[in-house]
Amino acid sequence: MDYNSNEIILDTKAFLVSETDEKGIIKFANDDYCRYAEYSLEELLGQPHNIVRHPDMPAAAFKDLWDTIQSGNKWRGFVKNRAKSGKFYWVFATVYPFKSCDGEKGYISCRRRISELEAKKYEALYKSMRGE
Repeated sequence: MDYNSNEIILDTKAFLVSETDEKGIIKFANDDYCRYAEYSLEELLGQPHNIVRHPDMPAAAFKDLWDTIQSGNKWRGFVKNRAKSGKFYWVFATVYPFKSCDGEKGYISCRRRISELEAKKYEALYKSMRGE
């Protein structure tokens, strides 16, 4: 595969999971999430989830995500994230709204590796959405 040297390729078995409160503040991240984001769990806890937002991601994609999950529905989509080092990685994300037993609302996000073909497709789509 012809990947960019700034790209981090997820292992085929990697499964990145994070939990946020209803405002998007990180409450949990699993080992795979920390590994690919290049942050320790301690660095992530209490931070806004957009700490890994890549500037190539169009605002419309995140507006759709937030509109969907805040209405109580599950959201799925392709996301380009930025690691602490500035490198990037692509994921297919599914975000689930939930309410804990104590009534607190939040979101669980699960992510997996995408194919090179999917990455190229969404790179082009997001570039066009940004007007480039």
